[in-house]
Amino acid sequence: MSIVADQITSSDEEDFTPQAAPDLESPRVNDLLRVIKTLSTSSGSKPRLSESQLRGLLSQTKLLAEHDGSFTVNQYESELEWLLVSKATIQTYGVILNTLLDQIVPLSDHLWYWDEVLSSSTYSTLFMAQTSPWRLWAWTLDIYEDSKARLQRYTSGRTSAESTDGNESPVPRPTGLSHRWGQFYGIVRETIRERSLANIQRRIMSPVAVARAEARRKQARLKKLREMTSSGLGVLVDEALMFGGNGSEDAKSDLIASGAQEWRGIVERSVALMDMILQDVLSLDLNIPQFEDKVFAGVDEDPELSIQAEEAEANRPAIVARRLHRLLTAQVPEHRAAVRTIVKRNGRPPRLVRYWLPATALLLSSGTIYRIFVNRQEEILQWVRDLGVTVRDFWFNWVVEPVRKVVGTIRHDANSEIAIMSRDSLKADRDSLERMVVDFALDKPVVATGNSSLSKAQVAEIRAKVKEGDLTPVLRAYEKDLRHPLRGTIRGDLVRTLLIQVQKTKVDVEVAMSGIDSLLKSQELVFGFVGLTPGILVSLGVAQYLRGLFGGRKGMNKTRRARRCVRVLRNIDRIFSEATASPPPNNVLQYKDHGLLISEVHVLRRLAHRLLPKDIEKEFLEDLDDLANLKGIGSQLRALDRIRWAYSKWLK
Repeated sequence: MSIVADQITSSDEEDFTPQAAPDLESPRVNDLLRVIKTLSTSSGSKPRLSESQLRGLLSQTKLLAEHDGSFTVNQYESELEWLLVSKATIQTYGVILNTLLDQIVPLSDHLWYWDEVLSSSTYSTLFMAQTSPWRLWAWTLDIYEDSKARLQRYTSGRTSAESTDGNESPVPRPTGLSHRWGQFYGIVRETIRERSLANIQRRIMSPVAVARAEARRKQARLKKLREMTSSGLGVLVDEALMFGGNGSEDAKSDLIASGAQEWRGIVERSVALMDMILQDVLSLDLNIPQFEDKVFAGVDEDPELSIQAEEAEANRPAIVARRLHRLLTAQVPEHRAAVRTIVKRNGRPPRLVRYWLPATALLLSSGTIYRIFVNRQEEILQWVRDLGVTVRDFWFNWVVEPVRKVVGTIRHDANSEIAIMSRDSLKADRDSLERMVVDFALDKPVVATGNSSLSKAQVAEIRAKVKEGDLTPVLRAYEKDLRHPLRGTIRGDLVRTLLIQVQKTKVDVEVAMSGIDSLLKSQELVFGFVGLTPGILVSLGVAQYLRGLFGGRKGMNKTRRARRCVRVLRNIDRIFSEATASPPPNNVLQYKDHGLLISEVHVLRRLAHRLLPKDIEKEFLEDLDDLANLKGIGSQLRALDRIRWAYSKWLK
């Protein structure tokens, strides 16, 4: 629910119950009750009705038609009419509030654009280049219109002179095309010279300085529009439809009567106030105090108020209804059109003006770009295909396959085990070494053990020692053959012992590798996740980039919304800083400052929606209401501080 809906709902909750006896058998009473039910904020999900709906509902009643004295209503119908126009006034109040808010909020973007143009000479030069064709066109059109008017005056003056001297003998004058063109050229040259003398500023200042002066003038115009609209919004919120008073002993004006005054007079004055605000809010030549004084004076002197007009009490609802219909039919649309005109003249240039330079460059180079695409069509298609293949291979080789391996590791899949040597390689080499040593000992028992033969127990002992890495029989023969290496080589014993030791070295290497293999198997899951991490990180980065690229137009993400909320809170703090620089005597914000505060709170409410949890959002809206309500600057500053520390977790 927006701040406009809250204002409408709070005003509509006032008790307007008719006191007269009801007459439910009258068709007019039933029609009035039906319209009143439609105008009530509690009758539907949307408390604020549109302008077309309000105009239609007012047209359904007989209040817009002019009646003579023969048309009479009873007391109950009169009270229902007042109830109807009160509901319609509340809805119209919401329409005007929403209109003013919708006009204030976008002005910040235009003011930011002009701040950016004036803050840098580069941007000022760019603005000058962007608007130079339109400046030249406006100057040419001005010269043409002025020269055309001069030519018409010259032609009409010559015709009148000829008619005056009609009795005299005519003097032949050249009428050829070259003479006429020479006259027109002379007029144009004279016009240009006069324009140059009139616009002496353009001849003294550089084009960039002229562009900066124009930007500064438009910025000042928009700031004045923002201040006037904010003042009108503040007056409307603080003074209109104050049925229960403003809740403070220090009233900001005596425009709205106290709680003892009848609500019918409050409705009339509120309608007059809305009328005067729409009439004078665009008077940018007035300052803020003059605008406020003019609005209040206009309401006090309004000829259609019951205290000023000499109308019968029965006709008062019809007068208010016709005035509301006039507001909705003419004044609100005219006000919006006038604001659009002012913003169009003084706001940031349209996209055509801002982007005609790159668009022109793109258009001029389009032929070259087209030829490049045509001449390298096959290469471009091949690049696209290679890109697709690269993306597909990356996905399957670096994401799908590592995931499959990690799942296999978790499930102890035999095919997914990490190994740097085959499973049965060490056992086979160890058995081979054992056979080599035993065969050597059996073939050379004397050299190996010192006995002529070996028993089964000795063979079993040799086998056990070989398993432990002891090759004593082989080493004894090797040491003996080293005394006579040539003879040992010829017999083959030296070569045989060397080969057995090579096999022993191979077994030792495989034992070490088996230890490393066991270590790798114990950390197999860790290595699986390490292999999966790069693919997952790259995939998440690309997905985040694509979501930000294509999903940014659908709505701001939470981070951007939170940052903008912080900027809005900063704007609110600036409003209070400027207001407290010269404290008002009644410790209440001025109308302009209150209007700016309401517009910022309106933006903050929309940004905070879906940014905070639902239970926290309810408390946040309560604090925003404390911030926007006029309970004294001190109370509002405490509410601002409470918002900062209480919701800093979500507004980072």
